[in-house]
Amino acid sequence: MTHEPGVEVLENPSHGFTGVPPQRGGSQAGAVDGLSAELHVKLYRSGTGLSILAHGTSVHDTGTWHQAPLEVSADELLDRADRLLAIWRDQVVFHRNTGSGYGQRVGGRSLAESVDLTELRELTDPLVEKLADEGFDLLQVMLDGTGYDLRRFREFLLGTLAEGQQLRISFDSEWQLPWTMLAVDPAECDSPWEAFLGHRHQVEQARTGYAWDHAPLGRRERATVSLNKDTTLDHVARAHEVQKLLEERALLTVRTRGSELLEALSRSVLHEDVMYFWCHGHFVNTGASSQVLTIRLSDAENIDGPVVKRKRRSYLRSPQSRFKPFVLLNACHSAKAADPGRLKHLGQELVDQGADGVLAPQIEIPEAFAAEYAYAFLDRYLTGAHTAGAIGQWLVRRFAQEFHNPLALVYSLNGGINTRLDLIS
Repeated sequence: MTHEPGVEVLENPSHGFTGVPPQRGGSQAGAVDGLSAELHVKLYRSGTGLSILAHGTSVHDTGTWHQAPLEVSADELLDRADRLLAIWRDQVVFHRNTGSGYGQRVGGRSLAESVDLTELRELTDPLVEKLADEGFDLLQVMLDGTGYDLRRFREFLLGTLAEGQQLRISFDSEWQLPWTMLAVDPAECDSPWEAFLGHRHQVEQARTGYAWDHAPLGRRERATVSLNKDTTLDHVARAHEVQKLLEERALLTVRTRGSELLEALSRSVLHEDVMYFWCHGHFVNTGASSQVLTIRLSDAENIDGPVVKRKRRSYLRSPQSRFKPFVLLNACHSAKAADPGRLKHLGQELVDQGADGVLAPQIEIPEAFAAEYAYAFLDRYLTGAHTAGAIGQWLVRRFAQEFHNPLALVYSLNGGINTRLDLIS
């Protein structure tokens, strides 16, 4: 049988006089959710600065490559990203009541104590408008400058992001920015909610490197799922319902101790389609100016990126091993990435070890909201009919429309935008 090699053209030295014709079709997973248009954006070091590269297959862009040097420094971009996360943390999660309105107590955290914020629309609507303005500002800061190529690139990217067509967007970058919380110009949208990239499009932080073959499992009748939990969170509303959902829809393994999790990670083949973590996340200092994100189950065992790497070091990229779950890492901060050159945080390491994707919050997340989000995501994902990227966008819109709650935008997808449950391997 003749095989045609796949070619990806990264530069266009002929300036459009020759080119690769637009590709048709796409992955089966993408077709399931009715989206074929894609946008790939790469942010990378170039000399002493940064450059940005984009390639779109939308209606208005049939495969042209766009590239420009950025005029913002990496340090400023990261500082502005951290500022945006801090604003969300302080003004949404840690918002304190100053008045005693209906159902509120002075000093209470009303936006974190309930999932349904409909009765607080007078508070949330102007707050969402402010958050959208901040998200648009960060996007503008990234693309700000006077260079000719940069101005043309800015025109392309902002136009593509703001157009009506929904996209699957992959951001490939050393720096994991809060992409879902960035926004197009809210003044050009029907409502501030629709300005956020996570509301308009499916968004992922792209995985890098070549995919590798895992040991096959064959056809299965039911998904295999693990619940890795801290039992002190059993009191949270919906937590027991999430566990019951997993028991009814999958073959479930429950782990409550770090030693159990490390033992499972030490196996060459981890027979799990989904790994769900229900626990706390916190940072541990590893040096004078370095921290690493770690989680704990019900014991004192710290689980972080380095220990996962150590447990699976001998299996990496071996076709006789398998670590290919989709991971819902429901722990505070767990989507935040370590700076380049530092010890990788847990979510990053799970992706490097072969996970099909990691979905996690970028800041502290209220327990009640986290449980509600997990139930809704897993209920939909376990049908096998929807991709992780489509479910993530659907949840942003659902929480916005039904509950006037913006916190679904805090969840970030690291790889896995086209991943869906597939019981044939």
